Amino acid sequence: MKQFYGTGIAIVTPFKEDFSIDHDALASIVEYNIKNGVDYIVICGTTGESVTTTREEKKQLVATINEANNKRVPMVYGIGGNNTQAVIEEIKTTDLSLMEGLLSVSPYYSKPQQEGIYQHFKAVAKASPIPVILYNVPGRTSSNMLPETTLRLAEINNIVAVKEAGNNVAQYLKLLQHKPEDFLILSGDDDLALGVILAGGAGVISVIGQGLPKEFTSMVNLGLEGKAKEAYKYHFDLMDLTSLIFKENNPAGIKGVLSELGYCRDTVRLPLVPSSDALKVEIRAALKTLNYIK
Repeated sequence: MKQFYGTGIAIVTPFKEDFSIDHDALASIVEYNIKNGVDYIVICGTTGESVTTTREEKKQLVATINEANNKRVPMVYGIGGNNTQAVIEEIKTTDLSLMEGLLSVSPYYSKPQQEGIYQHFKAVAKASPIPVILYNVPGRTSSNMLPETTLRLAEINNIVAVKEAGNNVAQYLKLLQHKPEDFLILSGDDDLALGVILAGGAGVISVIGQGLPKEFTSMVNLGLEGKAKEAYKYHFDLMDLTSLIFKENNPAGIKGVLSELGYCRDTVRLPLVPSSDALKVEIRAALKTLNYIK
């Protein structure tokens, strides 16, 4: 599963002032990222505001990204939820022919037992025509998929990786210690990504990476080469901005960065709202420090 090594980005969905999708801005973000070394693109994830985009809009997003990408990097599509049958139905009725993988979030809100999480993903894997990447993000789902559950799921042929985003170093290390050789541990925490990679992780699905792709992919690639000292130079440079984009909500923070860089508006759909004026000032200052804006 080499197509999931390195830097994946959880791409934003840019909106115009009237909240319709800005397809020109989306295409420009794709181009910016591919030119600066991103390895693959994750479409319709949390950062893409998937819960407030319609099925028809998602088709349009895929079409725009696919055209801009022009077969240069793999694409991954997000389908998940807390109604297992509905997730299966969406998988079966979505054209996944352009996708290399399916990213599926652990069931949220319902707070299932570990056995429930296992059975949910077992059913998702059976329904999916493409490889499945599990997504554990307890801060959003209100339940933690424990390493024991992830490792059980790793034995299923069609489940090839986990995007782990519990911000829990001990949990990462347990997964890395016990995972099957061909199962990939991907960081979903931008601030921990380098440490995870140096410990044996395959890469990251990043938010900040799409804002500063050249620096971020350089950090990841150096990490994969085991060049810790050189990689941490980038990590330290990016630390402040990485922290800022998650200070209020995601994706308002990263859209604030992309807005400052001229790639899209910072518009988000309700119930999210744009970053506060105070945070925008901090983001601007961080970008100035990094010489991205004057």
